Amino acid sequence: MRDPKLEPSELTTNRKALLVNLDQNVYGTFAEIGAGQEVARHFFKAGGAAGTIAKSMSAYDMKFSDEIYGKASRYVSRDRLSQMLDHEYRLLINRLEESRGENTTFFVFANTVAAASYNNNKNCHGWMGMRFQTSPMSPPNDIIIHVRMWDKTGSAQQEALGIAGVNFIWAALVYYTDMGEFIPSLIDNVGSERLEVDMLEFHGPAFDEKIENRVVALQLVEHGLTNAVMFGSDGTVLQPSEFLYKKSLLVERGSFRPITHVNTDMLKCAGAQFMQEDSVQGESVVALLEITMKNLLAGGKDIDYDDFLARVDAINCLGYHVLVSNYMEYFRLSAYFRRYTQKMIGIVLGINHLHEIFNEEYYESLDGGILESFGRLFKANVKLYVYPMKGNSYNSYVGHTDMKGNLLDSGGGGFADQMLITADNLKVKSKLRHLYSYLLENHFIEPVVGADAAHLDIFSRNILKKIQERDPSWEEAVPPRVAELIKTRGLWGYDQCELPPDKPEA
Repeated sequence: MRDPKLEPSELTTNRKALLVNLDQNVYGTFAEIGAGQEVARHFFKAGGAAGTIAKSMSAYDMKFSDEIYGKASRYVSRDRLSQMLDHEYRLLINRLEESRGENTTFFVFANTVAAASYNNNKNCHGWMGMRFQTSPMSPPNDIIIHVRMWDKTGSAQQEALGIAGVNFIWAALVYYTDMGEFIPSLIDNVGSERLEVDMLEFHGPAFDEKIENRVVALQLVEHGLTNAVMFGSDGTVLQPSEFLYKKSLLVERGSFRPITHVNTDMLKCAGAQFMQEDSVQGESVVALLEITMKNLLAGGKDIDYDDFLARVDAINCLGYHVLVSNYMEYFRLSAYFRRYTQKMIGIVLGINHLHEIFNEEYYESLDGGILESFGRLFKANVKLYVYPMKGNSYNSYVGHTDMKGNLLDSGGGGFADQMLITADNLKVKSKLRHLYSYLLENHFIEPVVGADAAHLDIFSRNILKKIQERDPSWEEAVPPRVAELIKTRGLWGYDQCELPPDKPEA
């Protein structure tokens, strides 16, 4: 389908639509409801649409839409999109397979969209899907994406969506085996500043053995199409606007390489306090374990996808959901959640991360500096739950920062090594102490109580080293289900035939 003489920069929206129209083997239906009635127009405008479009329809009125596709609790939703794809593909095959099925690859493109209007300019987003064959008479495959539009007006959003729809159809028909081409092409001629793609999934026989949807989701962040993706406790890719809607959130950031007893203890103790908050009573609560892109990139320029999947699988086996984000600053993470929920947000972190939040260097890009960052972070019912740290670990951490003056003096007896550093007794830079006291006294920062002292010496990096060095004591530091997963799957270099450390290999 692709013209070999064309450079990528020459693949304009019109040219993509025209090349699809000129392919006589591709034929199908366009179905667009809500504000998404822009994609088919590009194919009609390009010329030669009779060779591609069997039917184009728009059901703008909800009653008409219900009569065609059945009732839906939400009209701009994945469920409605699935209804559209099922209905239209069934009609297409029933009416045309006998007459031209042996020479045609059929497809259905569908979308359901809410754009800015006179009455509403919030939550401007849409679902788009392609159900298509890769060869005549072959079983169909599905590709589903969710987009958010950032233009200020409805007309501009619809224009962006129309371009994105053409990109999506082109990518589905031409790049479906090449994610390196597929993903960046979704925002060709529109850009990430106008359109965000925060979910992309592939299903069907053409993808079952070749594509891992969690890696695809991560690549959306890598390519800059979105800043965060989510995975359910069952490993499925989640759409944030549907999953987080009106939920209270408890979030813990970490490397989880692997997840250890200290990670679960942090969530358990903070969660007990979070559930007692007045604004959380009677609310639905979601717990998320967050990994940053910076953490995934640590130690190299490229992400190790096997390592990423191992972290997610280990977290999932304990029943937790996963968030991967590109938000290093916590106030940006908070703003991301505020897109989807106005309920309370609790962020669980250790003493080391709290130290970093009070590092003014992180906020040089903000006009208001550290004060602006805290204003953004705490402006909407957000609280930090701070897990304690032992004195020896604290000294190890502080010794590598510009806070060496805060090292604990053990007096030669090691007493300070066993002290607990908590949010209550933590020292920050002198000029920030009054700010810290204000946040602590007004309960924006809350010390985590009830921490299991037996877990405070556990650090993921040390456990990972033990796994790779065949030191069996690593199993004591992780939940049993995680240990079993690591051993059965051979994660992080674990040797299923490992020998005890005192028995030499033959």
